[in-house]
Amino acid sequence: MNKDQVKGRVDQAKGTAKKAIGKATDDKDMQRKGQAQKVRGKLQAGYGDAKEKIKR
Repeated sequence: MNKDQVKGRVDQAKGTAKKAIGKATDDKDMQRKGQAQKVRGKLQAGYGDAKEKIKR
């Protein structure tokens, strides 16, 4: 597992948490930021997965 995979998955988890907090507090801005962070994390994790696959 490389650093891109780890960081991406951590960002996905943070984004999910932010989105949930935004929903609970009815904070639309927090929900959008959480969704954006989740997407960025997913992209970074995918990049890390591809790097790992190429390395093998």
